[in-house]
Amino acid sequence: MLKMSRRLFVPMGGAGLAAAYTALRARTPERLVSPPGTSVVAIAKVSGYRCDLVRPILDGVRACGLNVRGKNVLLKPNLVEFDASTTINTDPAVVAAAYAAFHQLGAATVLVGEGPGHRRDTYNLARQAGYYAVASNFEQVFTDLNRDDVTGVPGFLGSETLYLPDTALRADIIVSLAKMKTHHWAGVTLSMKNLFGIVPGAVYGWPKNRLHYAGITTSILELNRMVRNTFAIVDGVIGMEGNGPIQGRPKPCGVLVMGRDLRAVDATCCRVMGIEPLQVEYLRMAGALGQIEEGRIEQRGEPVAAVATGFDVIGRFSHLKKNAKNFKDRG
Repeated sequence: MLKMSRRLFVPMGGAGLAAAYTALRARTPERLVSPPGTSVVAIAKVSGYRCDLVRPILDGVRACGLNVRGKNVLLKPNLVEFDASTTINTDPAVVAAAYAAFHQLGAATVLVGEGPGHRRDTYNLARQAGYYAVASNFEQVFTDLNRDDVTGVPGFLGSETLYLPDTALRADIIVSLAKMKTHHWAGVTLSMKNLFGIVPGAVYGWPKNRLHYAGITTSILELNRMVRNTFAIVDGVIGMEGNGPIQGRPKPCGVLVMGRDLRAVDATCCRVMGIEPLQVEYLRMAGALGQIEEGRIEQRGEPVAAVATGFDVIGRFSHLKKNAKNFKDRG
């Protein structure tokens, strides 16, 4: 049963909602709101999920200049479905490493939250996917964002109020712990698309029907315009190619991609995947949300060319691979 905040039933009026949203934006580090001229993106090369993942995450966060000391951090993994024969979700080893890293970096609190678009029993899905190993007190640090208390934030699609989980609204920084995957509707699903999981299913249905009615691209852009207190860590250690985000094939890539500018992170991931970012509709249209051009992305850590791996796409998205640079198929 949906546990709703009393604020949903007490008329706040436009001024009250505006004040709540202004307060949220006031807590957002300014450097995360409007990425200036050049965006930093860090690529860490890792050998697998059993290696030390904390160190490359620490290095990547520092390389991108993110200060989390004293901040409330929400880790938002991509937890969709479970199938032992493939790799759908952000691996629990990456979530556990990020949880440890942000504690080491001095965050006041580190929580984990997700609202799967398909499964209604989020805790059972988390157990199946191995997430209970993330922290010894996992149930105390994890929130089912589908069923959290919610508060209205004005301005979705220009005038609509979008109800978002209080756990997400209270966070100073939301870390989009995405999975590097192709997608049968959006072409790719990376850090920007991963924000779909903060929209509560108990309000908007499964699979987040309001977002699908508005259109995938439109909803990606709207969520990323409204929620700007973000940082991205994309799990590309083993990604997914083909008919993603659920039915594709595992694709070893051996990378973590990190940055404050989610558009630049997704563009870099595309180049790693052998995909031309300008061919991806949501990236092409997200001009005001960050950088996409190679010359405006300051690459730190590994160069794209050193880790570029060919991801297959379904036939309708074959155009995504046209003119892709720095690409070599590593099998």
